[in-house]
Amino acid sequence: MVGVAKSMVGVITNHRESTEENKFPPLPNPPYHVGIIMDGNGRWAQERGKSRLEGHHAGTENLRRILEASVEFGVKMLTIYAFSTENWKRAPLEVRGLMQILENVIDRELQELHKNGVRLRHLGKLERLNPGIRKKVIHAVDLTKDNDRLILNVAFNYGGRDEIVQAVKHLMLDQVSPEEITEELLSRYMYTGTSPDPDLIIRTSGEFRTSNFLIWQAAYAEYYITPTYWPDFGKEEYYKALYEFSKRERRYGGRNE
Repeated sequence: MVGVAKSMVGVITNHRESTEENKFPPLPNPPYHVGIIMDGNGRWAQERGKSRLEGHHAGTENLRRILEASVEFGVKMLTIYAFSTENWKRAPLEVRGLMQILENVIDRELQELHKNGVRLRHLGKLERLNPGIRKKVIHAVDLTKDNDRLILNVAFNYGGRDEIVQAVKHLMLDQVSPEEITEELLSRYMYTGTSPDPDLIIRTSGEFRTSNFLIWQAAYAEYYITPTYWPDFGKEEYYKALYEFSKRERRYGGRNE
């Protein structure tokens, strides 16, 4: 009976794996670097009679599913827009809640992310974060710096225009002459450094704007806009976005004859 049970488990497992393969066949050309503007948490919560912070918590839970799917679908780098420099204008209670969520996620998920080979990188300014959170972010980045299964860039207290301003300031501090400045050099001074530019930017909740996200790096990125709110943006729709990308012809301003 034990042998039969094991055989049945094997059959069921193989069937599930086969079903998954049929549902999500390997992508012919998955993007290396995907950026996500995780929008719609507040509206998701409002439509369900919940608080905005409950919406943000739901969005955080969804991130785990997208991380797992990224590895499965062949994405090597994921950049998420978690908190913008403009988000400080929100109600103080919501801002404090978002800071607490960041700290809780680091406390709860860091060791599991590290064990699974995820490298964490922070994009943005650390100065305005409280010392406790700042210390935890620095520790998370240092702990995972040698991992290479998936690179997760967390844009927190980040703004695209501010990133460019900071890059220019650092160029001036390094006394770089105007003649030496090139696009490649300026790119190295961005928070993303020498990382490849994003191939695909996904925005949830149906808004058609970039919201100051990777505005230098995304010059030739493909965009995918979905009306789905971030907490409901699951594996199937993520695959759909990646599949749509794989069908597009990228010309980078040129023209294929």
